[in-house]
Amino acid sequence: MGYKVVVAGATGNVGREMLNILAEREFPIDEIAVLASRKSLGTEISFGDKTLKTKDLDTFDFTGWDIALFAVGSTATKEYAPKAAAAGCIVIDNSSLYRYDPDVPLVVPEVNADAVLGYAKKNIIANPNCSTAQMVVALKPLHDRARIKRVVVSTYQSVSGSGKAGIDTLWDETKSIYNPTDNYSSETYPKQIAFNVIPHIDVFMEDGSTKEEWKMVAETKKIIDPAIKVTATCVRVPVFVGHSEAVNIEFEDFLDEDEARDILREAPGCMVIDKREDGGYVTPVECVGDYATFISRIRQDSTIDNGLNIWVVSDNLRKGAALNAVQIAEVLGQKVLKKG
Repeated sequence: MGYKVVVAGATGNVGREMLNILAEREFPIDEIAVLASRKSLGTEISFGDKTLKTKDLDTFDFTGWDIALFAVGSTATKEYAPKAAAAGCIVIDNSSLYRYDPDVPLVVPEVNADAVLGYAKKNIIANPNCSTAQMVVALKPLHDRARIKRVVVSTYQSVSGSGKAGIDTLWDETKSIYNPTDNYSSETYPKQIAFNVIPHIDVFMEDGSTKEEWKMVAETKKIIDPAIKVTATCVRVPVFVGHSEAVNIEFEDFLDEDEARDILREAPGCMVIDKREDGGYVTPVECVGDYATFISRIRQDSTIDNGLNIWVVSDNLRKGAALNAVQIAEVLGQKVLKKG
């Protein structure tokens, strides 16, 4: 006996990836519905060896459906997620809308799988920000061993984090630089992204940080430990898929780099590629399409008593979004629904 599953936002990058991963991981599905806005009604979407046609999110009846994976952005989520939840369908939401709601669990299954049990207050579970998801997968096993005091993270985030518009912008800007007669301009980013980096993701806040940076702070505290101090600088880079992070960690107790390497090798969701030689580390190009969070450049930070540096890379469309949502659905099935 399988589940009745809805994917809302099925025509977008994350929605399509959710469908790919549901098929790849053979999630037990009896029936599936793919939803989109009215303008995309009837669009054909691949799901394993099947082709599905999108239905209208605005008129869809969620009654009798078990799980809805939402990848539609905060505005649409605010309208439709409560309707799905009220109909008895458990929503796993990829937007930022519910992440900081104390009545909604924020879940990364490798880190805090038991938190899914808190779904019942609103029938909603939140998926974290892409940059947070991969970082906490790496931090949690180290925190369990030596207690993290402070994290300083600088991100190198791919344009796919901005959706299809980001990918198109990088492609079109790159072409226009090689062919100046194109006279291309874009409103996706405040500055050129091709052959450039932009230290600005999401809106600016009063303290000078951006919303993306604030998300990493708030979400790490909610997922792992509110006592951890986090400071982040989030940067958009001209990479199509795959977020990278340089993470500096200060612990309460000393943690040797060799022990840290061993801990991370055994940690769920982590893949350590860390050779001190040319190419002995992972870059975004190599992580695309993979489930793992890759960790390289593990080394002691000699400027503080109990410090480590690590390099963390992951496919942001997978672990940062679609994969994490499907993993939440799997945990929900195992711990709550128990059908598959």
